[in-house]
Amino acid sequence: MSVVAVEPAAADPVACLPFGVPEGETVLYCLPHAGGSASVYRSWAGRLGGIAVAPIQLPGRETRMRETPYTRMAPLVDELADAILERQRTRGAYAVYGHSLGALVGFELVREIRRRAGLAPVHLIVSGCSAPDLLEGNDGQPPVSEMSDEEVVGLLRRLGGTPEPILADRSVRRLILPPFRGDLTVRDTYGYQPEPRLGVPVTAIAATADPRASVAQMRGWGRQTSRGFRMHLLSGGHFAVLEHAEATRAFIRGAVEG
Repeated sequence: MSVVAVEPAAADPVACLPFGVPEGETVLYCLPHAGGSASVYRSWAGRLGGIAVAPIQLPGRETRMRETPYTRMAPLVDELADAILERQRTRGAYAVYGHSLGALVGFELVREIRRRAGLAPVHLIVSGCSAPDLLEGNDGQPPVSEMSDEEVVGLLRRLGGTPEPILADRSVRRLILPPFRGDLTVRDTYGYQPEPRLGVPVTAIAATADPRASVAQMRGWGRQTSRGFRMHLLSGGHFAVLEHAEATRAFIRGAVEG
Protein backbone atom coordinates (compact mmCIF):
# COMPACT_ATOMS: atom_id res chain seq x y z
CA MET A 1 0.00 0.00 0.00
CA SER A 2 1.43 3.38 -0.96
CA VAL A 3 1.57 6.23 1.52
CA VAL A 4 0.77 9.73 0.30
CA ALA A 5 2.15 12.69 2.23
CA VAL A 6 -0.59 15.13 3.21
CA GLU A 7 0.36 18.74 3.79
CA PRO A 8 -1.09 20.49 6.83
CA ALA A 9 -3.98 22.87 6.35
CA ALA A 10 -3.18 26.58 6.45
CA ALA A 11 -2.81 27.66 10.06
CA ASP A 12 -3.94 30.75 11.91
CA PRO A 13 -1.45 33.47 10.85
CA VAL A 14 -0.70 34.20 14.50
CA ALA A 15 0.76 30.68 14.84
CA CYS A 16 3.63 31.67 12.55
CA LEU A 17 4.56 34.56 14.84
CA PRO A 18 4.73 33.18 18.38
CA PHE A 19 6.36 36.29 19.88
CA GLY A 20 4.12 38.86 18.20
CA VAL A 21 5.13 41.89 16.16
CA PRO A 22 5.74 45.29 17.83
CA GLU A 23 3.86 48.26 16.43
CA GLY A 24 5.39 51.22 14.68
CA GLU A 25 8.66 49.72 13.47
CA THR A 26 10.07 48.16 10.33
CA VAL A 27 9.55 44.42 10.82
CA LEU A 28 12.22 41.82 10.06
CA TYR A 29 10.66 38.39 9.47
CA CYS A 30 13.32 35.77 10.27
CA LEU A 31 13.23 32.25 8.78
CA PRO A 32 15.33 29.52 10.42
CA HIS A 33 17.55 26.82 8.94
CA ALA A 34 16.30 23.25 8.40
CA GLY A 35 14.95 21.89 11.66
CA GLY A 36 15.38 25.27 13.32
CA SER A 37 12.75 27.12 15.31
CA ALA A 38 11.69 30.68 16.04
CA SER A 39 13.71 30.77 19.27
CA VAL A 40 16.93 30.82 17.21
CA TYR A 41 16.31 34.53 16.63
CA ARG A 42 14.55 35.53 19.82
CA SER A 43 17.74 36.93 21.38
CA TRP A 44 17.92 39.42 18.50
CA ALA A 45 14.81 41.26 19.72
CA GLY A 46 15.61 44.80 20.79
CA ARG A 47 19.12 44.61 19.32
CA LEU A 48 18.47 45.93 15.81
CA GLY A 49 17.67 49.54 16.63
CA GLY A 50 14.34 50.54 15.09
CA ILE A 51 13.85 47.16 13.44
CA ALA A 52 11.38 44.79 15.10
CA VAL A 53 12.51 41.17 14.97
CA ALA A 54 9.69 38.73 14.15
CA PRO A 55 10.95 35.13 14.19
CA ILE A 56 8.75 32.78 12.17
CA GLN A 57 7.67 29.46 13.65
CA LEU A 58 7.17 26.65 11.16
CA PRO A 59 4.94 23.62 11.90
CA GLY A 60 6.34 20.70 13.87
CA ARG A 61 8.45 22.54 16.47
CA GLU A 62 8.11 24.41 19.78
CA THR A 63 4.73 26.18 19.88
CA ARG A 64 3.60 24.23 16.78
CA MET A 65 4.94 20.84 17.86
CA ARG A 66 1.63 19.05 17.24
CA GLU A 67 1.38 20.24 13.64
CA THR A 68 2.66 18.25 10.68
CA PRO A 69 5.79 19.75 9.07
CA TYR A 70 5.61 20.76 5.44
CA THR A 71 7.40 18.66 2.85
CA ARG A 72 6.88 20.91 -0.19
CA MET A 73 7.79 24.52 -0.85
CA ALA A 74 4.54 25.77 -2.42
CA PRO A 75 2.13 25.18 0.49
CA LEU A 76 4.76 26.44 2.94
CA VAL A 77 5.16 29.79 1.22
CA ASP A 78 1.39 30.00 0.74
CA GLU A 79 0.90 29.93 4.51
CA LEU A 80 3.70 32.41 5.13
CA ALA A 81 2.42 34.81 2.46
CA ASP A 82 -1.06 34.65 4.02
CA ALA A 83 0.35 35.44 7.45
CA ILE A 84 2.69 38.25 6.42
CA LEU A 85 0.26 40.00 4.09
CA GLU A 86 -2.41 39.86 6.81
CA ARG A 87 -0.05 41.21 9.47
CA GLN A 88 1.31 43.95 7.19
CA ARG A 89 -2.08 45.08 5.94
CA THR A 90 -2.19 47.90 8.50
CA ARG A 91 1.52 48.18 9.19
CA GLY A 92 4.54 49.80 7.58
CA ALA A 93 7.67 48.48 5.93
CA TYR A 94 9.10 45.00 6.43
CA ALA A 95 12.10 42.92 5.37
CA VAL A 96 12.77 39.17 5.12
CA TYR A 97 15.83 37.30 6.38
CA GLY A 98 16.53 33.58 6.08
CA HIS A 99 19.46 31.29 6.79
CA SER A 100 20.21 28.11 4.82
CA LEU A 101 16.83 26.56 3.91
CA GLY A 102 15.28 29.70 5.39
CA ALA A 103 17.01 31.76 2.68
CA LEU A 104 15.44 29.64 -0.03
CA VAL A 105 12.03 29.82 1.65
CA GLY A 106 12.41 33.59 2.00
CA PHE A 107 13.21 33.95 -1.69
CA GLU A 108 10.18 31.92 -2.75
CA LEU A 109 8.04 33.79 -0.21
CA VAL A 110 8.95 37.13 -1.79
CA ARG A 111 8.17 35.73 -5.24
CA GLU A 112 4.77 34.46 -3.99
CA ILE A 113 3.96 37.87 -2.51
CA ARG A 114 4.81 39.42 -5.89
CA ARG A 115 2.44 36.98 -7.66
CA ARG A 116 -0.32 38.18 -5.36
CA ALA A 117 0.55 41.83 -6.02
CA GLY A 118 1.09 42.23 -2.28
CA LEU A 119 3.24 44.77 -0.46
CA ALA A 120 6.87 43.89 -1.25
CA PRO A 121 9.56 43.86 1.45
CA VAL A 122 12.12 46.65 1.48
CA HIS A 123 14.94 44.09 1.49
CA LEU A 124 15.70 40.37 1.26
CA ILE A 125 18.71 39.17 3.28
CA VAL A 126 20.05 35.64 2.80
CA SER A 127 22.85 33.55 4.30
CA GLY A 128 24.14 29.99 4.16
CA CYS A 129 22.44 29.06 0.88
CA SER A 130 23.67 28.90 -2.69
CA ALA A 131 21.83 31.06 -5.21
CA PRO A 132 18.59 29.20 -6.07
CA ASP A 133 19.50 28.71 -9.72
CA LEU A 134 22.66 26.89 -8.62
CA LEU A 135 21.00 24.34 -6.34
CA GLU A 136 21.25 20.82 -7.68
CA GLY A 137 19.14 17.85 -6.64
CA ASN A 138 20.04 16.20 -3.33
CA ASP A 139 23.76 17.00 -3.27
CA GLY A 140 24.47 13.40 -4.32
CA GLN A 141 22.59 11.95 -1.34
CA PRO A 142 19.52 9.70 -1.38
CA PRO A 143 16.24 11.56 -0.69
CA VAL A 144 15.68 12.15 3.01
CA SER A 145 12.29 10.47 2.67
CA GLU A 146 14.15 7.20 1.95
CA MET A 147 16.63 7.50 4.83
CA SER A 148 16.39 5.65 8.14
CA ASP A 149 16.48 7.65 11.36
CA GLU A 150 20.14 6.70 11.84
CA GLU A 151 20.98 7.94 8.34
CA VAL A 152 19.20 11.26 9.02
CA VAL A 153 21.13 11.62 12.27
CA GLY A 154 24.36 10.99 10.34
CA LEU A 155 23.39 13.69 7.87
CA LEU A 156 22.70 16.14 10.70
CA ARG A 157 26.10 15.40 12.18
CA ARG A 158 27.71 16.23 8.83
CA LEU A 159 25.71 19.43 8.49
CA GLY A 160 26.61 20.59 12.01
CA GLY A 161 24.60 22.97 14.17
CA THR A 162 22.85 20.30 16.27
CA PRO A 163 24.50 19.53 19.64
CA GLU A 164 25.71 15.94 19.96
CA PRO A 165 23.83 15.31 23.24
CA ILE A 166 20.58 15.98 21.36
CA LEU A 167 21.49 13.64 18.51
CA ALA A 168 22.58 10.94 20.97
CA ASP A 169 19.36 11.06 23.03
CA ARG A 170 16.77 8.81 21.35
CA SER A 171 13.84 10.38 23.22
CA VAL A 172 14.84 13.86 22.07
CA ARG A 173 15.51 12.62 18.55
CA ARG A 174 11.89 11.48 18.28
CA LEU A 175 10.88 15.12 18.71
CA ILE A 176 13.41 16.78 16.42
CA LEU A 177 13.56 14.35 13.51
CA PRO A 178 10.08 15.04 12.04
CA PRO A 179 10.74 18.76 11.39
CA PHE A 180 14.22 17.97 10.10
CA ARG A 181 12.79 15.38 7.73
CA GLY A 182 10.10 17.77 6.57
CA ASP A 183 12.48 20.68 6.00
CA LEU A 184 15.09 18.59 4.23
CA THR A 185 12.38 17.10 2.02
CA VAL A 186 11.31 20.64 1.10
CA ARG A 187 14.90 21.15 -0.04
CA ASP A 188 15.11 17.76 -1.81
CA THR A 189 11.95 18.38 -3.82
CA TYR A 190 12.62 22.03 -4.66
CA GLY A 191 13.02 22.89 -8.31
CA TYR A 192 14.05 26.40 -9.29
CA GLN A 193 11.78 28.00 -11.88
CA PRO A 194 13.06 31.10 -13.72
CA GLU A 195 11.00 34.25 -13.19
CA PRO A 196 11.75 37.96 -13.66
CA ARG A 197 14.28 39.36 -11.21
CA LEU A 198 12.93 40.64 -7.92
CA GLY A 199 12.33 44.35 -7.65
CA VAL A 200 13.74 44.10 -4.11
CA PRO A 201 17.35 44.73 -3.02
CA VAL A 202 19.20 41.60 -1.90
CA THR A 203 22.02 41.31 0.62
CA ALA A 204 23.92 38.03 1.00
CA ILE A 205 26.00 37.14 4.05
CA ALA A 206 28.56 34.48 3.12
CA ALA A 207 30.95 32.48 5.30
CA THR A 208 34.51 31.86 4.20
CA ALA A 209 34.45 28.12 4.98
CA ASP A 210 30.83 27.10 4.47
CA PRO A 211 30.73 23.67 2.77
CA ARG A 212 27.05 24.16 1.93
CA ALA A 213 27.35 27.55 0.23
CA SER A 214 30.66 28.85 -1.10
CA VAL A 215 31.39 32.54 -1.53
CA ALA A 216 31.05 32.13 -5.32
CA GLN A 217 27.69 30.37 -4.94
CA MET A 218 26.43 33.08 -2.60
CA ARG A 219 27.50 35.75 -5.05
CA GLY A 220 25.03 34.24 -7.51
CA TRP A 221 22.16 35.80 -5.54
CA GLY A 222 22.97 39.00 -7.39
CA ARG A 223 21.29 37.52 -10.48
CA GLN A 224 17.97 37.43 -8.64
CA THR A 225 17.48 41.17 -8.18
CA SER A 226 17.14 44.24 -10.37
CA ARG A 227 17.37 46.61 -7.41
CA GLY A 228 20.92 46.25 -6.11
CA PHE A 229 23.02 43.52 -4.51
CA ARG A 230 25.61 43.53 -1.76
CA MET A 231 27.57 40.70 -0.16
CA HIS A 232 29.32 40.56 3.21
CA LEU A 233 31.81 37.97 4.45
CA LEU A 234 32.15 36.31 7.85
CA SER A 235 34.89 33.93 8.92
CA GLY A 236 33.72 30.44 9.77
CA GLY A 237 31.43 27.68 8.56
CA HIS A 238 27.76 27.12 7.87
CA PHE A 239 26.52 28.71 11.10
CA ALA A 240 28.89 31.69 11.13
CA VAL A 241 25.94 34.09 11.10
CA LEU A 242 24.83 32.74 14.50
CA GLU A 243 28.35 32.45 15.88
CA HIS A 244 29.02 36.08 14.90
CA ALA A 245 25.54 37.34 15.69
CA GLU A 246 26.59 40.93 16.43
CA ALA A 247 28.27 41.32 13.04
CA THR A 248 25.31 39.63 11.33
CA ARG A 249 22.88 42.02 12.98
CA ALA A 250 25.02 44.98 11.90
CA PHE A 251 24.92 43.78 8.28
CA ILE A 252 21.15 43.31 8.47
CA ARG A 253 20.56 46.70 10.05
CA GLY A 254 22.69 48.40 7.39
CA ALA A 255 20.75 46.65 4.64
CA VAL A 256 17.28 47.41 5.99
CA GLU A 257 17.96 50.99 7.04
CA GLY A 258 19.83 51.62 3.79
